[in-house]
Formats: sequence, C-alpha cells, structure tokens
Amino acid sequence: MTNPEEQLKTLGIELPVPVNPVANYLTNLEVNNILYLSGHSFSGEPTSVDIGKLGRDLTLEEGYQAARNAAVCVLATIKQALGDLNRVKRIVRVLGMVNATEDFTDHPQVINGFSDLMVEVFGEKGKHVRSAVGMGSLPRGIAVEIEITLEVEE
Repeated sequence: MTNPEEQLKTLGIELPVPVNPVANYLTNLEVNNILYLSGHSFSGEPTSVDIGKLGRDLTLEEGYQAARNAAVCVLATIKQALGDLNRVKRIVRVLGMVNATEDFTDHPQVINGFSDLMVEVFGEKGKHVRSAVGMGSLPRGIAVEIEITLEVEE
C-alpha cells in the first residue's frame, strides 16, 4: 500500500503553507467522509509557468508544470485539513480549468500534470474521474485552476 507522506519525501516535494481564501469562501469543507476543495492554483510566489494563457504565453509543457504546481498546493490544503495524507481513502473527482486561447485544444494533457502527481503520491487511490476544460480567463491571470473532491477514511 502506498504511503503518501513517504511518497512526497521520495519525490523531493516539500508542501508549502496552504493558501488562504482571497474572498468570502472556504478553501475546504468536510461533510461526512467527503472533503471538498475550492479551486487551487499555485502557492507562494508564482513561477514563470503559473501565470499566462496556454496557446499564447505558455506551452503545453509549461501548462503541465502549472497543473503540477496546483497539485502541490492541493496536497498542502488536504494535509492541513486532515492532518495526515494517509487519511485520504480515494481521490474521487477533479475539475481542471485551463486559461487558454480559443484554438488551444490540449486541455487534458495540461491537467495530466495534476493527475499524474496524484497517482504518484497516492497510487491507485489517486486515480479519479475528471473534466479538463478551457476558460477564456481565470482569476489573476493564473494558467490552471483545480477543484477536487475526495473520500476520507473515518
């Protein structure tokens, strides 16, 4: 069985301080054994891939990294909410939003940056259903925003 806390160490990933809401909402909410996370992008200062529009400012590879950066931010929020990533029973659903030009069509490949890291960290429990969609814009010009639902061990 995969230990997500150990996997992060193996991958050399140190979780950042989770982001605070930028408006009147919660970053996460647990109802029964389901944890809902609001949209997440990157934590801390943006890197060169975190801001911009895919198909104009950023390449597919840069978008993939932006989605991976969002995954690290999501993991930080999950850890803060649950105290231990081993409490994740299953990643259930992901909505991946990509700030993209009208003619950009590789949204799923961008969001793979998120999905791939979830599987690397959680193993089979990290596989999920998802949607990957393009947006005309995202808040503050971010490249990728991820919303996630997961099941929690009681």
